[in-house]
Amino acid sequence: MAIHLDLEEQEQLDQLKHFWERWGTLITGVIVLVALGFAGWNLYNYWDRRQAAQSAVLYDEVERAVQAGDASHAERAFQDVREKFGRTVYAQQAGLAAAKLLLDKGNTDGAKAALAWVADKGRDDGLQAVARLRTAAILLDAKAYDEALKQVDASMPAAFAPLAADRKGDILAAQGKSADAVAAYTSAWKGLDSQSEYRRLVEIKLNALGVDPRTSAGAEAKS
Repeated sequence: MAIHLDLEEQEQLDQLKHFWERWGTLITGVIVLVALGFAGWNLYNYWDRRQAAQSAVLYDEVERAVQAGDASHAERAFQDVREKFGRTVYAQQAGLAAAKLLLDKGNTDGAKAALAWVADKGRDDGLQAVARLRTAAILLDAKAYDEALKQVDASMPAAFAPLAADRKGDILAAQGKSADAVAAYTSAWKGLDSQSEYRRLVEIKLNALGVDPRTSAGAEAKS
């Protein structure tokens, strides 16, 4: 009986040896790759967290400059976070904050440059949309209507579509294109929450153009 068991064990060992000779190198390689991948993932997470922490410090510096009304300092701090941590959301937020102060201080070119970076280089599509909408407002004030329309016609998340439509209505109305402005405002009105104050503002704009969106919506529902 013991001999029979010894023979079985020897056969199993031989099979295992044969299996390992055939597949051992591949299995070892897979294990090494998995281990390296796991280590790389941990390293990336550590690097990402470190980047976020360091960029948050620089963003706070931009915020302090904005609160102090120091446009030059805010612009320099934004450039610093942009150059060192341009891939972080904090860099985009810093750009928006700096741009607002620069615009308030009359530095339109500086504001547009900061917004352009957020829109073109940022990674958060929501913040990119905000930058484009604010740029469109600046261009509208400058009567650069064609450039402003390019900003609102750019691809944006669905949540920003009503805001883009409203800003487009402003641009078209300024150009004297009332019918097109009504179409844009109506699209914005329909896309906004019925309880929002913003929707009421868009409704006022439509009323100024001789359109009651509630009446129009009721007529569409009946038809």
